[in-house]
Amino acid sequence: MESLLIGAGVLVTLLGVAGLVASGVYALRLRKAGHDDATMRAKLRRGVLLNLAALFCSVIGLMLVILGIAFS
Repeated sequence: MESLLIGAGVLVTLLGVAGLVASGVYALRLRKAGHDDATMRAKLRRGVLLNLAALFCSVIGLMLVILGIAFS
């Protein structure tokens, strides 16, 4: 059971880290695109939403890892 929690936590954490990298790449592409201010703000809202979702996923994964270690 403990190894299952740790494995699932590592998987969820890695998905969250991949999402964080993806949101960074998204922001860099927006910066290079050179949109006007209103368009940039609208598109950055999507990037912030992706960033927060990825951060939440990483935190949940790390909590699963900690629970797996605590139960073992």
